[in-house]
Amino acid sequence: MVANTLFLCLEGPLQAWGNQQSKFVIRRTAEAPTKSGVIGMLCAALGVSRIEAPKMWLPTLCDLNMGVRIDKPGIRWWDYHTVGAGMKMRTAEDGIKYGAMLTQREYLCDASFLVALQGEESLIDELFIAMAKPKWTLYLGRKACPPSRPILEYPPDNFADLLSALKSIPWRKRLKDDEEPQILDCLLDWQPTTENAPDDALIWYDVPLTFAPPYHMPRFVIKEKLNVGVNGDIKVADKPVQNDPSPPKRIRADYSNTEYKKRRKERLEQDSHLCIFCKSPATTVQHITYRRAGGNESMDDLRALCRLCHDAVTMIEYGEGMGMDRINPENMQWRDKIIQKRKEIIKFRSIETRRRHLSAEEVE
Repeated sequence: MVANTLFLCLEGPLQAWGNQQSKFVIRRTAEAPTKSGVIGMLCAALGVSRIEAPKMWLPTLCDLNMGVRIDKPGIRWWDYHTVGAGMKMRTAEDGIKYGAMLTQREYLCDASFLVALQGEESLIDELFIAMAKPKWTLYLGRKACPPSRPILEYPPDNFADLLSALKSIPWRKRLKDDEEPQILDCLLDWQPTTENAPDDALIWYDVPLTFAPPYHMPRFVIKEKLNVGVNGDIKVADKPVQNDPSPPKRIRADYSNTEYKKRRKERLEQDSHLCIFCKSPATTVQHITYRRAGGNESMDDLRALCRLCHDAVTMIEYGEGMGMDRINPENMQWRDKIIQKRKEIIKFRSIETRRRHLSAEEVE
């Protein structure tokens, strides 16, 4: 298929796109993906190193026209990093010492962007293949920022300009409860149609000439606003990006099931209607496993217990966070815990019983 536009969905818990304000100690982030950051991602997909990039790919990739749709601007957030564990640092007192340097770094939290890149059809095809099977791991600006959504969610296509391309992709909720925006901002490469750039054009210093050391040239960026909705510039997708998955079905005991009632009666008779732990009259049975619960229980899945022992065992199971397989009161490893839990229940219940009949002062 003939395509001149490559789409990149850039979404993740954290993103960081350095600009001219980003210094070594204090590293800020731009409000949206920079051209340098996106080109760096393309070089990573192609397997082109920082040293090789100026000779092989940067002149070609810098000629791509880039547009960014800010689907979700995110929240700015600061963190700190220590860098250079053995580097030399100048100090006011000692002159030079060895150690780590503390740096501050800014991130965009919970942001989402749609990037459109336009260029020669053969180049777009080559970049699409590289991004589908990248040589190196792709990050959203920094290595601490992996994507949480497929970057190539939309296939390449053919469009007359960047704005038409960004309008063609519907805005999608990430979760079904997300609010729908009324307007989306877009940042577009200014295409010179007249001698001078518009007065409101922004200047971004993010056209990379080299990555090592980093050196960038400026470009003009114009901002467009697009309406979202049925009658707007951008449609809203029917389904969100992430659907809350249905929880897996849990096997539960069905105490009204006829087959369970039969197994329960047989187990009580086999245990002579006595609690297998304390030998008191048994009034119920304990599931030692829930793997066949719901009517498929076997005799070995159940044990006869009195109500006190049953409550003690159940409380221990919840405290231990047990899953399908539960406590077998016949195992000696649980004996002391069951006895202790029985005592706690008896003490609590006796106090509650006395409180029903006596004043608080008498109970204490």
